[in-house]
Amino acid sequence: MKLLHQDSRNNEIKLMPETIDDLWHLSNLIDERDLIFATTYRRKEDKADKLRPERVEKVRMRLGIRVQKVEFHESEDLLRILGVIESGAQDIGEHHTLMVSPGDDITIIKPEWKAQHFDRIKRAIASSERPNLFFVAIEDTDAVIAAVREYGLKEYATITRNPQGKMYDAKPNEAEFIDEVVGKLALVLHGEPLIILGPGFTKEALMKRVKEKLPDAKTVTVISTGQAGMVGIHELMKKGVGGKVLEDTRVAQETRLMEQLFSEIGKDGLFAYGEQQVMTAVEAGAVKVLLVLDTHVRSKSVDQMLRAVEAAQGEFHIISSMHEAGRRLESLGGIAAILRYKIQ
Repeated sequence: MKLLHQDSRNNEIKLMPETIDDLWHLSNLIDERDLIFATTYRRKEDKADKLRPERVEKVRMRLGIRVQKVEFHESEDLLRILGVIESGAQDIGEHHTLMVSPGDDITIIKPEWKAQHFDRIKRAIASSERPNLFFVAIEDTDAVIAAVREYGLKEYATITRNPQGKMYDAKPNEAEFIDEVVGKLALVLHGEPLIILGPGFTKEALMKRVKEKLPDAKTVTVISTGQAGMVGIHELMKKGVGGKVLEDTRVAQETRLMEQLFSEIGKDGLFAYGEQQVMTAVEAGAVKVLLVLDTHVRSKSVDQMLRAVEAAQGEFHIISSMHEAGRRLESLGGIAAILRYKIQ
């Protein structure tokens, strides 16, 4: 994410998303009733066109819309912002959808910029300076290629050595299976760090082949796990091993925080979860780390808790709902806390 302009007097910030991760950050940054300016396409206003709608052409223009809804589309690398046109050359008061892709600049005007908004922008800018991290979780017959994104883990490919059924020809040897994995990996890996994991010895054979076939793969780490597939990747992240690159990723940090929280719950220690319990802990100044699901952060009560925790020198973390840590937090009501001391 690039910060292009900031005008504190008008509560205006101009940003340019550079990756799909940045689009996800924007989807959590933009709130209902914000005023958003972006370049878009809309039918040219012409009285004659009303009689011949098939000849209406769309022209490029910059519009400002008052937000009603935001939709993040991971599979399309696209952010849709739906609302009512409030500023522009035409069609004031009509509905329009802004389509924002990486590389499109966007101006956000809020009634008030809050601490979590600035935290989100800082995280997006910082994440653009870190490399992506890829995984290959492999065993004798199956391999999964996935990557750590800011919003969670994205699975890119699944390769099976011996598919079941008459429609498939079994691959005769390990070498062909490994070469197929390397071929798929070559399509997505462009110099980023790579972690190869799984049980058994197939992962070592894959590492050797990667170094032979993919000279751009400069940082390759091999780690033993009890399972392969996405389950093995989640296992690795819960353990918190894999080097500094993995430790610094947002998903790994959120996974570790949820592990810490559930550890406290398991021993009846320093924890609170659910809005009422957490609010009581916040009012007592007992919250060390506040964990809020990204889908819950827009409520007035959560905003008050974030402000109170920050004022008391505590931490807060907005947890993505799009990976395992977020799903675990959702099971607790979407908000929880690690405490400084136990309260009644």
